[in-house]
This record gives sequence, structure tokens and C-alpha cells, in this order.
Amino acid sequence: MKIHGLQKMTLLDYPGKVACTVFLGGCDFRCPFCHNYELAEGKVPALMEDTELLAFLKKRHGLLDGVAFTGGEPCLHRELPELMKKVRDLGYGVKLDTNGNHPALLREILDAGLADYVAMDVKNSPEKYAMTCGLETIDLGPIRESIALIMDRAPDYQFRTTVVRELHEAEDFHGIGEMIRGAKRYHLQCFTDRDTVPFEGLHAPTPQELQAFRDIAAGYVLEAELRGVDA
Repeated sequence: MKIHGLQKMTLLDYPGKVACTVFLGGCDFRCPFCHNYELAEGKVPALMEDTELLAFLKKRHGLLDGVAFTGGEPCLHRELPELMKKVRDLGYGVKLDTNGNHPALLREILDAGLADYVAMDVKNSPEKYAMTCGLETIDLGPIRESIALIMDRAPDYQFRTTVVRELHEAEDFHGIGEMIRGAKRYHLQCFTDRDTVPFEGLHAPTPQELQAFRDIAAGYVLEAELRGVDA
């Protein structure tokens, strides 16, 4: 299995863990605000094979205690559960980032106890979901199935939305809230423009706007928090 990127240490990507972040290539979404668009398109060459990753992890005992799998979309890779098991067998906690569009593989991972933490992106309200994913249409059935799976079976989890002024408004957070009603944890992340973002003209909401969106979401979930903003 090919690994397309490796952040050797992070205190941010895996809550409560000193972790490394493993980037897998390819994605079935084309979100206009994506920070890893070249990775999503499959244009980034592989950095290493999974055997090299496992060799790296064997040398990091005592320095790391978790591994976060992200992308791209990790659940496009049928070999992912096998790699997760090998990582867990080395004694590491495992976190999965996913767009939620692949509930069958997600179910396999959760049923086998291979992910200790799952973070799923909930892109927008149902009416604006396809647009926010950069698609003409989308079947929300898999998205809703993944939300239910995570809430029912993940040992720990969060849902999250990257908030972009041009894509999100207050009413959308009622729609998102209905999709994840009763969830344990929901994070609103403030969009940050970078050279890797594929589309120009996108902006972050103001801290006041983001706080108002958080207040709406808080009516639907147990915990709603802001990320990437002082508010």
C-alpha cells in the first residue's frame, strides 16, 4: 500500500495523543477549499510503501502513541483495515479521518475494532452538500449511514465542518445539526487560505459569524467547539 505523505509528529491531529499523520492519496470529492487538493487528485507521488511506514513506527516507540490516517480519502483504499491492524499490533492508537462516503469499509473497520477515534467531515447542509464537495450531485445515503455508524460504534469521535464564508450561512448549521443530532462532539473549523487551495476568492468567516454558527450547532449536539479562531 502506497503512502503519499507522513508528518512525523503532531500534537493536533489526534486528540490526546502524540501522533504521526499518514496521508493517503486520492479522493472522490473535489472540495474547493481543500488544503490537500493535489493529493486528492492523485498527483502527488508516493513517498513510501506501508512496509517502510511500519519500520518507521517500530523505531518510534516511546516517542509516539498514535497514528492518524488522513488523505485524500483513506477509505478509498481497500487495504486500509489490514494496515490499521498492523499499526495497532505495534501498540499504537489509530485515528481515521473520513469524508463519510464509504460506510461499508468504515463498518468493517469499526466492527473489527481497528479505529480508536474517527473524525468525519460533514461538509454542509443537505441542500448544499454536493456544491460544497465540488460535485454536481451526491447521494447522501452513505453520508447518513456513516454518521449513524460512527455515533453507534466508534469508541470516540468528532464531526467537523470547515466553515467558508462563500459556502456557509446560519441556516446551514440547522441542517447540519439535524444530520448529526445527539452527536457527542462537533467542531467548526475556520477556513484558512493557502497556496494549495484550488480555488481563489474564498474567505474565512469572522469570529462573530463563527461563534453564531457554533451557537446554532450547540442546540443539536452535546459539545460544539470552535477551531482556528479566537472567539
